[in-house]
Amino acid sequence: MNLKYNILIVDDVRENIKVAMNILRENNYNFSFATSGKQALEIVKIKNFDLILLDIMMPELSGFDVIEILKNNVDTKEIPVIFLTAKADIDSLDKGFKLGAADYITKPFNSTELLARVANHLEFYRAKVTLKQNNIDLGVKIQRSQERFISELESNQQDIIHILTAFMASASDETGKHLDRVSKYSKLLATLHDGINDQEIGILHEASRLHDIGKITIPHNILHKSGKLTAEEFDIMKTHTTKAHEVLSSNKRELSTAAGIIAHQHHENWDGSGYPNGLKGDGIHIYGRVVAVADVLDALTHERAYKNAWSFEDASEFIIKQSGTKFDPALIELFKENIDKFKIIATD
Repeated sequence: MNLKYNILIVDDVRENIKVAMNILRENNYNFSFATSGKQALEIVKIKNFDLILLDIMMPELSGFDVIEILKNNVDTKEIPVIFLTAKADIDSLDKGFKLGAADYITKPFNSTELLARVANHLEFYRAKVTLKQNNIDLGVKIQRSQERFISELESNQQDIIHILTAFMASASDETGKHLDRVSKYSKLLATLHDGINDQEIGILHEASRLHDIGKITIPHNILHKSGKLTAEEFDIMKTHTTKAHEVLSSNKRELSTAAGIIAHQHHENWDGSGYPNGLKGDGIHIYGRVVAVADVLDALTHERAYKNAWSFEDASEFIIKQSGTKFDPALIELFKENIDKFKIIATD
């Protein structure tokens, strides 16, 4: 045979072990033997077996005691056990099968029967092991395929975000730079926050680029108006948050979900005075709170159609004063402690 099987023979009569080994030796099996149940249990702790031939009537630990222990052990419960018995009474056989025996062979041995039954159970056991391993391999393959598929989906979403960002940036060079700076500010502020993990930082960095994606639905004359918006125009402008959320939230992937949250909530204020829903405090998602700071910082420090650029110092002072009203105090504290790092992004 190309594959050698390991067989453990357990019998308190050594002559029975010798007879069984002599019969089975023609199939070139690997043999181990034990003359007591206790010895057999010690052997299976250190060696793997494909089959156990187990005598029923033994002193101290009977074959019934041994198989019960084997079947209650996760490492040995799958090993097929064939009982060796001098009597084939119904009660003994019934008890053996209930305890998990695969078969029984009566003594004295019939060589043809012993060879056939052992060979059949070994082939069945090895097929069972192979099938189990194939199922494990298939499970791993499916899991890896799913992980690859999810990774590709996330990568595709990143590509879509970059395409949308480029589309928005095509309106003006400054818009593109604004989106880039906001994503950098957001990443820095998120990195400083103990409650945001690395995966969330990466998501926030990408998704923050779409915080103003809803503005593509706003009429040009309102979006680029050089003067102050009327109340009616401002109501239209505020819809850029809800319209973006409606579109982005329809996709349940992490990046789209995050982008939808950011687009919807980055104009909410810590004290509840923001829009569109007047959310307050921790009721505003941390993504929205982070991007709110990043967006205002960049908007103040760069020229718009309706305003001149502020100095970084003046913009920083304004933001710090808005702690607890417009912005999350914990985030503003992080901003204050690391203000030089934000200035590098602003002047880059």
